[in-house]
Amino acid sequence: MIAILADVHGNYPALRAVLTDLERRGCDRIVSLGDVAGYYCLVNECIDALRDRQVPHLMGNHDHYLVAGTRCPRSRSANACLDYQRAAVTPERMRFLAAAPLTLQWGELSMVHGGWRNPLDEYLTAPDAAYFAGLPGRFFFSGHTHVQVLTPVGEKWYCNPGSVGQPRDGDPRAGYAVFADGAVELVRVAYDVDEIAVAMRRAGFAEPFFRNLYTGTRIGGGVSRIGRGIPS
Repeated sequence: MIAILADVHGNYPALRAVLTDLERRGCDRIVSLGDVAGYYCLVNECIDALRDRQVPHLMGNHDHYLVAGTRCPRSRSANACLDYQRAAVTPERMRFLAAAPLTLQWGELSMVHGGWRNPLDEYLTAPDAAYFAGLPGRFFFSGHTHVQVLTPVGEKWYCNPGSVGQPRDGDPRAGYAVFADGAVELVRVAYDVDEIAVAMRRAGFAEPFFRNLYTGTRIGGGVSRIGRGIPS
């Protein structure tokens, strides 16, 4: 049984709740589809939780910004959080992020952070059979949109497990997916949003950086849905 996570984004209370839930379910393998970094202040705790469990981790766009010392081209709030994390993340933890590959193939399971044309920064807003035609695998997993999706694409399946740390689909619970016996299950887990809100305040961030976590929306408000534009 494999647990598939994405877009933790430094939200350790959400990650901790997900790890507790997947352990209760008996998941014996975990994969992270990227973006451990970005948005929230407990990135060291998130890195340690994945590293200590030897979780395979793909490179996300926010991980890349942090490792490469570059900036997000779309979001001032994301850059403010990245600046904080650059000062907070230790060299050893930075090496963990830097070692992440862009893609992962486990048998019939194909995984990226964004999409298969651009693993780092492609938003799959309208997955269909034509997109996946010719790609090896039967089950395709990606994150990046922060919207939980499971849909057939011809004779194959596409899944976005949703975001652990910053859901944007109107459900504030942390999202992840479980793959077992040739089938995918979408899971949501409630967590203590107040805990990360308090941590953000202590780190010097104002309420607009985290109040969206209470409603499962983007920073600044708004729900993202597959089939519509999804900003970073």
